[in-house]
Amino acid sequence: MAKKSKDARIQVILECTEHKNSGLPGTSRYISTKNKKNTPERMELKKYNPIMKKMTVHKEIK
Repeated sequence: MAKKSKDARIQVILECTEHKNSGLPGTSRYISTKNKKNTPERMELKKYNPIMKKMTVHKEIK
């Protein structure tokens, strides 16, 4: 029987903060992976928001 691996790499959801605060309908979300050991804090990336048609800051949500 194979051992269960304790993967350090987990899947996270990134959500646009600018769009959420603007009050417009809809959301811009991306799915990405991160290594919990290397980056224990919440991830923050600049990604393209197709609703606002520009690059915006996307933060990791729970």
